[in-house]
Amino acid sequence: MKKSLSIIIPNYNGKHLLEKYLPFVFEAVKFSNIDFELIVIDDASKDESVSFLQNKYPEIKLIVNSMNRGFSYTCNRGIEVAKNDLIFLLNSDVELTPNYFEHQWQYFDKEDTFGVMGRIMNVDRLRIEDAARLLLYKGFRIKVNKFYYNLDLQDTTTYTAYLSGANALVCAKKVKELGGFDEIYSPFSGEDVDLSLRAWQLGWKCYFDYSSVCYHQVSASTKTQIKNNFIKRIYYRNRIVLLSIHLNGLRLFFYPVIQIFFELFPKILVGKFWFVKSYTNYLALSHEIKKSRSLLAKLKNKYHSTISLEDIMQIINDSLKGKNIRKL
Repeated sequence: MKKSLSIIIPNYNGKHLLEKYLPFVFEAVKFSNIDFELIVIDDASKDESVSFLQNKYPEIKLIVNSMNRGFSYTCNRGIEVAKNDLIFLLNSDVELTPNYFEHQWQYFDKEDTFGVMGRIMNVDRLRIEDAARLLLYKGFRIKVNKFYYNLDLQDTTTYTAYLSGANALVCAKKVKELGGFDEIYSPFSGEDVDLSLRAWQLGWKCYFDYSSVCYHQVSASTKTQIKNNFIKRIYYRNRIVLLSIHLNGLRLFFYPVIQIFFELFPKILVGKFWFVKSYTNYLALSHEIKKSRSLLAKLKNKYHSTISLEDIMQIINDSLKGKNIRKL
């Protein structure tokens, strides 16, 4: 059955993107004939985004941050006020196809569904940018960069390790129970991986639907506006934070030593001094990391879940057996 929908779009200096891609959003919801609300949260843009939305789309629920706070905080403001059954987290630089949602309602007939994402194609229409992702360890790191999809398009059991923040359709009740995105990852990078891993560990599943197609203008909303070294510092800081929150046992015990001797020192030796800033910023978040681990542990206890990262890997890997899978 179709559900009511709250569409949440974070925006920062993206007037040109809203102008280009909002019509596709309205076309998709009109095609699906559903009850919906569209919420745009402006992250203190310096362009004319706010006035454009007020004049062109007065029906949109517009929230304006008083200062620039980053992706997770901005999305969370939308999640807090969303009133419908499902929440669709959408980047401002994504073009939806008219029937984008039509293949996704069925996933929410399953009680344990957290969310589903569609196939993200590059704007050239020729290359898959994002598909289902496998979860695996590489040494002490969590890796989610192996793509795959199921050639049987009627199969609705294609799991993904995480849902891309660019186009994730999620259960509103469940994402609110998780507290939305963890704002420890502000301003950006890693928060969608973390959210999905937390959902999985509560026993909620994440799916990929190949038939739902959208087109992404790669990096249009971030990398064109922020210096590259800053992006690298944030990316590596958040990668360490993610591992510190989700690793357990011996991996967690040895990870700090591995981090120093196999990442920090080698990068300093080759002149990548920006990594020192990444590492010191990570150390400054030690209290917040403990808090995030504690909140996850409390939720797992509430839902009587003992699911670990290893269990998630096993669930996904077992689901591939006997299927016509193509890896990218």
